[in-house]
Amino acid sequence: MTHPLLDLPPLTAARFAAIERRVAALLSTEQDVVITQGEALLPLEGCIRSGARPGSTALNVITGPYGQTFGNWLRDCGARVVDLEVPFRTAVTAGQVAEALERHPETDFVSLVHAEAATGNTNPVAAIGEVVRAHGALFMLDAVASVGAEPLLPDAWGVDLCVIGAQKAMGGPAGVSAVSVSGRAWERFAANPAAPRRSYLSLLDWKERWIDGGRKALLHAPAQLEMLALEACVERLEAEGLEAVIARHASAAAAARAGALALGGGLEPYVHEAEDAAPVATTLRTPAGTDASEVVAAALAAEPSLPLAAGGGALAKEMIRVNHYGPDASPEAVASALAALGAALDGRGLPVDADAARRAAAAAWSRPRA
Repeated sequence: MTHPLLDLPPLTAARFAAIERRVAALLSTEQDVVITQGEALLPLEGCIRSGARPGSTALNVITGPYGQTFGNWLRDCGARVVDLEVPFRTAVTAGQVAEALERHPETDFVSLVHAEAATGNTNPVAAIGEVVRAHGALFMLDAVASVGAEPLLPDAWGVDLCVIGAQKAMGGPAGVSAVSVSGRAWERFAANPAAPRRSYLSLLDWKERWIDGGRKALLHAPAQLEMLALEACVERLEAEGLEAVIARHASAAAAARAGALALGGGLEPYVHEAEDAAPVATTLRTPAGTDASEVVAAALAAEPSLPLAAGGGALAKEMIRVNHYGPDASPEAVASALAALGAALDGRGLPVDADAARRAAAAAWSRPRA
């Protein structure tokens, strides 16, 4: 008995290379693109372990939990790490990055997360890229949550290593990711004796055996279902149009923020300024004495498929996250999430206005955007 998801013909090298080219077009990049067979932490760690080395100095910008992870990896590689940490309720500025680089002129590696889905903020990469490029450091960007949700132009912004994943705004699976690699980055990797080789973390293996070999022989059997899903994600983005997808995510963010403010119940935006808020998730702070995880649990008990989550770790008791990415970047998903939150807060005796929230969200969704 055949099965459409199991009895598939082998994925050829030519098909793999064709998907790479479509991902490169999505990023508007002329750099090499490597599709990696795993969740985006795989290429992120591969980039750091290839680019950092003993004696180097790395500026690690922390605007959420992933920045903390990057710092740990950088230290593991023997690099001296300068952490630039800003409150998670805001974004880092290009000026802050410039000041840090001035204080540490020996810095040769900079790591940054574009959009932080976990905390709901996003960073001004274009301006930061200008600063890093002028300094001459290698620039690594985690764009997993931003690709497809907001403009992402690694070449124009001077990003040497741009890592993306399919599981957020692209609406795909978590098991496949990609990284664009500049010529400067390849040179840095090749000159690093500690860079992984003959390893699943090795980007140099892909460069030497796949790219330099003319993309004729894959390093290993590809993750077939995930590759086909990635191809389908790109096809869907192409069909809708990238600008339209980005506009849809911006509308979802504006609607969720406006609706939450109108809902009441003591909810406040966790990210203070709307311009710093990520288009993939709206994070909300619950009032003192109200456990965010309990509110989310009550909302999900009524409708388990809602795009709601409590904050991670220490934020679980005070943060609610409304995820509006991929298929959930829709008026219906935002409205349903707000209605469920309103019911959960009302059940705890907090004053809410569900009708006002619905009207505010609809108005914000319809408002023209620049």
